[in-house]
Amino acid sequence: MPVGEIIAIGTELLLGEISDTNTTSIARIFRSLGIDLYRTMIVGDNLERIAAAIREAMQRSDIILTTGGLGPTVDDPTRQAVALAVGVTLEYRPELWEQIQERFMRYSRQPSENNRRQAFIPQGAVALENPVGSAPAFSLDTGKNIIISLPGVPREMDALMQQKVIPLLRSRFTLD
Repeated sequence: MPVGEIIAIGTELLLGEISDTNTTSIARIFRSLGIDLYRTMIVGDNLERIAAAIREAMQRSDIILTTGGLGPTVDDPTRQAVALAVGVTLEYRPELWEQIQERFMRYSRQPSENNRRQAFIPQGAVALENPVGSAPAFSLDTGKNIIISLPGVPREMDALMQQKVIPLLRSRFTLD
């Protein structure tokens, strides 16, 4: 039975300004898949603290799932924190930038240069296209663990869990 951890990221969660409903949803999915949930935690938008939480989780868990911190602003450090935790750099993915631009065009909007930040993911990660939002998600298989980073917006997180993450986990860990 694989062991998993959930790290919810966001100062607004840490300070109680917003309720963390994502952890509850993901925990239920983990249980239904037969994943042993070891720990959940909330970490504010701090690069070093997020990276430390990920490194700590990597010592004891097969699956580390983060939610939040994938937006376009400087206080969305999850991509960089995952890269820091595993010792790689961020790399620009032009195809992600194209997806982001297409999503904005559907709503007759123009993405800002800040949105371009969302087209950077940790080196070696696999992008998970977000079907309902602009922030691409990603998974990074270290050989020992898999780190999956999802947006914090609940409907985006839910869609990605159902469409991308559950099939990925079933395949990677031979889950029912």
